[in-house]
Amino acid sequence: MIVTLDSGASEQELEAVLSVAARFAGVTPTKYVFEGAASTVVEVHLIGDTAKVPESAFDELPSVRHVVRVSQKFRLIGRHGRADAPVGFEYNGVRFDEGEVHLFAGLCAVDTPAHVEQTMAALRDAGLTTTRMGVYKPRTSPYDFQGLGQECLPWVFELAGEYGIKLVAMEVCDARHIDEIQAALDSAGNPTGVMLQIGTRNTQNFELLKAVGRQRVMPVLFKRGMGITLQDSLNACEYVASEGQPNIIFCLRGVKTHLGDPHRNLVDFAHVPVVRLLTRLPVCIDPSHSVGRAAVAPDGVPEILHAIAQGVITGASMVLLDVHPDPATALCDGPQALSLEQLPRVLSYVERVRRTYEDLVAAYH
Repeated sequence: MIVTLDSGASEQELEAVLSVAARFAGVTPTKYVFEGAASTVVEVHLIGDTAKVPESAFDELPSVRHVVRVSQKFRLIGRHGRADAPVGFEYNGVRFDEGEVHLFAGLCAVDTPAHVEQTMAALRDAGLTTTRMGVYKPRTSPYDFQGLGQECLPWVFELAGEYGIKLVAMEVCDARHIDEIQAALDSAGNPTGVMLQIGTRNTQNFELLKAVGRQRVMPVLFKRGMGITLQDSLNACEYVASEGQPNIIFCLRGVKTHLGDPHRNLVDFAHVPVVRLLTRLPVCIDPSHSVGRAAVAPDGVPEILHAIAQGVITGASMVLLDVHPDPATALCDGPQALSLEQLPRVLSYVERVRRTYEDLVAAYH
């Protein structure tokens, strides 16, 4: 059960809710604060056997907006049928909610300082302040490139600061990677921010999810599991929130099935509005790993851009995209990387599709 208070609720009114909750045996009330784009929302979650707790016990208390019985296991990230549930957060000057789309274009795997610098320079010239940089790379084969790891963090962060990059999305595969990233940021003087990425292979690595959730500084990009249900992925995502980190973006990246051939995965971007309906999380799409190739459609538009449109036209808030100065020499997923020369057109395409989405929503109402 969740009791939501008005944004202007006083401490005395909050204490009144907690006092009523304390009357019921086997129920533990816990306060949560969610920072929405327009207001701050305070919720009291009643954890335990709430079947015999009447909603009427809270309905008439001052500043109680509504009381909801939770049916899903993902109670923290869930929207629970509330259209006014707060969505999003702000980190290092970048706001994530449903009001705009952020393009995180960058290297699937960091390889050389020169390639990182060329990429960040192209991002700056395109007016972008967000990127992806793969440093730790879990691979299907033990003989494939596993990433440069900790050794490249100092110069990646230094270059990010030099080119005005505010946020770098970076996958972690082990709890020690969190400490390595934070130590490198601190040592460099925090020239940028990092969004910790949980990759599809680690969606149900519950100890890693707990460790990522226990750090309260860096937001989390959580990728859907490639071979499990959406419900299972959302339950796994709840692990991060339950440990104390609510600043999460849920990423759709395609699911593993031969029915998606010749694409790398079956594109699941029709689930963007589903995730938006079920949760209060901003939704990201990863067209590069969904499509898996930089092939061009008969209309002259890369297939990856057509996949981007599928997600953005349904309200996605973030796009994760592989680009590379020389895709032919990329050490990881080169065939799906777009060139830096394509970046301005990609950005224009995303902006146009987003405007179309906004026009369609306005016209529908």
